[in-house]
Amino acid sequence: MDGFKVIEVKQSIFEDNDKDAQKLREQLKQDKTFLLNLMSSPGSGKTTTLLALAEELKGKVNMGVMEADIDSAVDAQAMEEAGIASIQIHTGGMCHLDADMTRQGLAEFGRKDLDLVILENVGNLVCPAEFDTGAVKNMTILSVPEGDDKPLKYPLMYQVCDLLVINKIDVMDYFDFDREKVVEYARKRNPEIEIIFLSAKTGEGIPELADWILRNVKEWVQ
Repeated sequence: MDGFKVIEVKQSIFEDNDKDAQKLREQLKQDKTFLLNLMSSPGSGKTTTLLALAEELKGKVNMGVMEADIDSAVDAQAMEEAGIASIQIHTGGMCHLDADMTRQGLAEFGRKDLDLVILENVGNLVCPAEFDTGAVKNMTILSVPEGDDKPLKYPLMYQVCDLLVINKIDVMDYFDFDREKVVEYARKRNPEIEIIFLSAKTGEGIPELADWILRNVKEWVQ
C-alpha cells in the first residue's frame, strides 16, 4: 500500500511561481522599470489614489497602470480618461495575479518608455498576498471605514507588503478607528513596514506617497 506518490500541488505551484517572479524582476531591472504591486480590499480607494498620485507624479516619472479584475474594464477606462497609460487584465475568474500573468500583461502593454508601472491587483485581502507577481515592491491600502483591526485578521497581506497606506483619513472622525492601534497591529505583523496616512479625496498625504515612490524608483533604475 506504499506504492502511491503524494504530490504537494500547492507547494509546487508556489515554487514555480517564485522562480518566474524572480526572472521577471531580473528583466525589469534590465529594462529599468519599477513595478509596484498594489493590493487591497474592494472599495478601499485604489483607483482614486492612483488618479491623485498620477497627477502628483506628472512630469516627474513616466507612469503606466495595469488594472486586474475578474471582469469589466471600468478602472482602465478611468485611467485612460485621465490620460494615464493603462491596460486591463482579466483573470478569468481567478482572485489574484501570479508572475506569469503579470509578465503577459507587461508584454501586451508594449511600452518600454515607462519608469513606473503600478499593478492594481484584484480586490482581495487573501489570494493576492499569496502570489509573488514579480513586483519590486508591494503596497496595500487600508481605508478608515474598514477598521483598524485588518492587520490582525489578514496577517499575510501586511507581512508581504513594504508600504501600508491608510486612506480616507478625511472621514476618520466618523468611524471608530485608532491610528495608534493600526500602526501597532501592522508592525506586529511586519516591523519593517512603512506607513503613510492620506486622503485621496482631499490630496492630504499624496505628496508623501509620491516621494516614497520616486525614491524607490530612483534606487531601482540606478
